[in-house]
Amino acid sequence: MAEIDASLEELTDFCARSAAMLQTARTTEELVAIKEQIHARTSPLATLSKAMRNLPPKDRPRVGSMLHEARAELEAALKAAETRVNELELSARLAAEHDDIANYLYPGRLRGTGALHLITQTRMILEDLFTSMGFMVAEGPEVETEFHNFEALNIPKYHPARANQDSFYLNYGEPESTLLRTHTSPVQIRLMQSRTPPIYAVVPGRVYRRDTPDARHTPAFHQLEALVVDRGISFAHLKATIETFTRAYFGPGIQARLRPAYFPFTEPSAEFEITCTICGGDGCRTCSGTGWIELGGSGMVHPKVFAHVGIDPEEYSGFAFGFGIDRLAQMKVALKDMRILPDNDLRVLAQMRGVL
Repeated sequence: MAEIDASLEELTDFCARSAAMLQTARTTEELVAIKEQIHARTSPLATLSKAMRNLPPKDRPRVGSMLHEARAELEAALKAAETRVNELELSARLAAEHDDIANYLYPGRLRGTGALHLITQTRMILEDLFTSMGFMVAEGPEVETEFHNFEALNIPKYHPARANQDSFYLNYGEPESTLLRTHTSPVQIRLMQSRTPPIYAVVPGRVYRRDTPDARHTPAFHQLEALVVDRGISFAHLKATIETFTRAYFGPGIQARLRPAYFPFTEPSAEFEITCTICGGDGCRTCSGTGWIELGGSGMVHPKVFAHVGIDPEEYSGFAFGFGIDRLAQMKVALKDMRILPDNDLRVLAQMRGVL
């Protein structure tokens, strides 16, 4: 009896020591060493288990119960220790990988708190620029009606210009009645419906077209549209505004030009282009060898558009122009391929801090 009591006391001490070591273990190696001690052939747990067959029948229930409790206690302590050690090691590995990336991206200095995306930086600069010129900033919904996106802009059903925009239509309402807006021009309509001229506004926002991604196009991109409606507005005002904007944003080294074009919602219309910042006008893959990059379209607001919103074209005139913010950011930093912008590449994102 005394020998059994001594063995059980040794088992209790062994379990307490093992549980204490498991609570302080911090690495997988330490856990492995403790588990080897617990499951060793010479451990009190193993020794007493082997001795069970030689015990008197009256002592076996008490010893068996103690062994069962000891095993359950140690297994629970092991499981808790493994969970805690795994979390500690995962946290340490993530911290080390974070430091590795930070050292790669920012050798010799601590990593900062992040940076605004290049598109966001560009949009903020453009908004500041145009508000300093007297424009207000307006926004509108990205999910638009067919009326606001096409009909009110003098693009009726089956008009060829609709096909050029390859719209994403939504399964909502009547067929082809609701879509992701293909340009920010619908906000022009909403502004003219809700405000009495004069109107001087810019409209930044995301737009969607079923474009095949290439060096200058992505299916989801950002536009900024300008709208002016007032008495006595002429094409000269449009040209002067574009030139002022180009000099303010790109600097005096970049030239802008207007080239005759067709847009259903303006008449006369023109595309405006700037000197390719990648090649300086010499011709490259980005500008298709022309030396010029098209930024967007422009023109005088079409009388039919005024008719849709109830503005008298005999009393008021106006101009509108729009361009891609992504394209503008691409030209500003001489980015050869626009497809880099939506990619979450840390090597690119890290360079966006303070770029503009």
